[in-house]
Amino acid sequence: MLKVDQYEYIRTAHRVYGKNVSEIARETGHSRNTVKKVLRGEFTGYSPRKTQPSPVLGPYHEIINQWLEEDIESPKKQRHTAKRIYTRLVSEYGFTGSETTVRHHVASVKRSLGLKSSEAFVPLEPSPRGEAEVDWGSATVLLGGEAVRVKIFCMRSKYSGNPFVRLYPCERQQAFFDGLSRGFLYYGGVFPVMVFDNLTAAVGKVLLGKERKEQESFVRFRSWYTFESRFCSPGRGNEKGGVEGLVGFARRNFLVPLPRGENLESINDRLLEECIAYGSHRITGREGTVRELHDAEKRNLIPLPRHPYGNEQTVPVKADKYATVMVDKNRYSVPASYAGRPLRALLTVDEVAVFSGEKRLAVHGRKYGNNHWVLEADHYLELLRERPGAFRDARPLSEWKKTWSGSLNSLLERFQERQGENRGIKEFIDVLLLTRNYGQKRVEAAALRALENGLGSAAGIRHLLESAERQEETTRPLESERWTVLPAADVSVYSVLEAGQ
Repeated sequence: MLKVDQYEYIRTAHRVYGKNVSEIARETGHSRNTVKKVLRGEFTGYSPRKTQPSPVLGPYHEIINQWLEEDIESPKKQRHTAKRIYTRLVSEYGFTGSETTVRHHVASVKRSLGLKSSEAFVPLEPSPRGEAEVDWGSATVLLGGEAVRVKIFCMRSKYSGNPFVRLYPCERQQAFFDGLSRGFLYYGGVFPVMVFDNLTAAVGKVLLGKERKEQESFVRFRSWYTFESRFCSPGRGNEKGGVEGLVGFARRNFLVPLPRGENLESINDRLLEECIAYGSHRITGREGTVRELHDAEKRNLIPLPRHPYGNEQTVPVKADKYATVMVDKNRYSVPASYAGRPLRALLTVDEVAVFSGEKRLAVHGRKYGNNHWVLEADHYLELLRERPGAFRDARPLSEWKKTWSGSLNSLLERFQERQGENRGIKEFIDVLLLTRNYGQKRVEAAALRALENGLGSAAGIRHLLESAERQEETTRPLESERWTVLPAADVSVYSVLEAGQ
């Protein structure tokens, strides 16, 4: 484009010195058309380019556009921010450009897709008084490939901004206490003052002003850790704006893209790493990193008690005719021999353990929601041996069957061919019972060897397992010219014995 001094030169050369268009074009290097435009009109300055080249970011446009298009199907609170896109480009693709360049492009694409791109934060000026804020949020994760809605427990130091984030299947009181206990352990001490919403896990009734009638169980928990609890005015979550912002920050930065895992524990492990890594972050307007600020505030924290809070609940239960106990409208199995007997269940956030007296009968991962059946196949093996007709459609076996190797399925077919359906199933269940002592992998290996050598009974497989165990316990013989090592036993002769029975 022309500068104003060039504009002046062209017009002066033509109007004052009478030079024609071709002469001026040769002298200035501009095209004839450009010279003609200058002579016809006034100086208008620079005009914006219709397309702006992006030599550094250009190769990444398609990736960014794909991420933002996928965000349309994601929850609104778990979509990519420009900051998150920049971070992913650097860590996943080795991007070397500036964050500002990414921000400009992301804003443009978001406007074209109709995605919200503006953010606002309230500036705070905290002091190291030993205060922390707690809040809950919601998010979506992929567990076993299925989208599941979960709760985010967020705890944040008001002074250092140090975050602690953990996912739970619910907001129940046990989850609340578990989050606080783990948070105190993460920070290395107890904050003297904790700020909460008026959540039902802590507050039984909101009274006049700042007065609250706290839940008795919360008072016991608070007394164990000896902190002071403060509650926001109803409808005034901004009174703990720091942790309110953390809920959104965690969703946008720790949970984008949607985290995947087989269970919440694996995702929580990665979240803990994210929280620790955030310690190197510097908050705008503050001196020092988050970790350095937290180290300075530790002197204001109360030491942790010698033992963590016993966050368990014991409830009486009774095993029904299906050998299950009911806990929160969900069923958990126990050994079939305990059907109809009174028992007790010990509940934690993650587990349900069932006891008869002091004997632990079963431990299951805890389910939330209604009408879930959590069944352990081993609890029903003796019962299925008595009733082989129920084997094919047995609900407790449905998940276990998916893990069986081909050797077990082939063994079942062989037993049924040789002994008939019912007797073959009983014989096969005798093999499954061996997993209690030897484990599934060793039983499967023995089943494969039995198939190769023509064995057709559970007794033969037990013999293989016992022989292998004895060989492991026996000292390996010396190998030399003076010592002859006997060959491995030929188990195929065992099938001859079986045939003669």
